[in-house]
Amino acid sequence: MSTPDDGPRWPADKLTALRLGQPLTVEIAASGPGRRAFVTINPVTTPADHQARQEGWKRADHTREYRLTHWDYDADQIDGFDYDLGAVLIRNATATDEAELITLLQAWSLRPQPHLMAVTDALHGREYAPADYASSPASTPRRGGAARGRAE
Repeated sequence: MSTPDDGPRWPADKLTALRLGQPLTVEIAASGPGRRAFVTINPVTTPADHQARQEGWKRADHTREYRLTHWDYDADQIDGFDYDLGAVLIRNATATDEAELITLLQAWSLRPQPHLMAVTDALHGREYAPADYASSPASTPRRGGAARGRAE
């Protein structure tokens, strides 16, 4: 990702995942006790991506757009079927390219570092890593799926 020399850089595996259309999720500090919060970066897929998937491969795209969502969930609901009960969309945004994605992450007090984000399966998240979110400690991650909210 082209950034200034003193700016944040993506770990190669995370940048590759994004370019291949794989969502990234990070757990961040929630709004309060009994809550859990996640930021998800969803690469925007195109008809060319769908065709590649039908052919059994993933297409890398250095010019992708990205949708970011920040959801806050009821911690007691997160592991169940109705995980979105009590969920609150805190903010969402679209980045038109990789450079704007870094700018948005910085505005949201997140940095693209290896320990901050782990690739998750688009439908059934397997694991995620806690983030260093401003001055607030992130809640402790638990095994299971990262919450998936409905944006837009």
